[in-house]
Amino acid sequence: MLGLILVTATPAQAAQPLSTAATTATTATAEVQASASTLGPWPVLWRGSPDASFPVTVRSLQHLLNAHGARIAVDGIFGPATDSAVRTYQRARGLVVDGVVGAATWSSLIVTVRRGSTGSAVRAVQDQLTDRRWVILTVDGVFGGRTDAAVREFQRLLSRQMPFTVDGVVGPRTWKALILGLIVAD
Repeated sequence: MLGLILVTATPAQAAQPLSTAATTATTATAEVQASASTLGPWPVLWRGSPDASFPVTVRSLQHLLNAHGARIAVDGIFGPATDSAVRTYQRARGLVVDGVVGAATWSSLIVTVRRGSTGSAVRAVQDQLTDRRWVILTVDGVFGGRTDAAVREFQRLLSRQMPFTVDGVVGPRTWKALILGLIVAD
């Protein structure tokens, strides 16, 4: 079985000299590997960040912003419209308004979805599962039987590596595993 956790840099770490940034990344990687039962930190995204080059992660961010009332295109590009929507969302929720999507913003954005749910958050789940090649789903925003089965299979595979509930509910831990791009292979 293979598990991969995406380790990200904050804007401050990205600006560090290469040797310092490499030491920070090595330390972060060692901490993640030492704690296999945890999922690791949320990815940190901001306009122009290295992790903003993962379109499926940015699309999930855009879908989740739309689930909270934003009306932005879901294009996988962390451009001016996404930056503005993030800042507007952060301001409305009393978060630090910096355009950086870190743990606090991700945690606030999460919408728990399950069979019978509809909307932008479901589209994000379907997009993640399809993009990660778990299953080919129609990204229609309807959490039906195929989406439920795909979520349960994803959770089942995760449960082989760490304690993980297999219930078909995409709550905070399942969201985090999807967004981190946790890869689990039989």
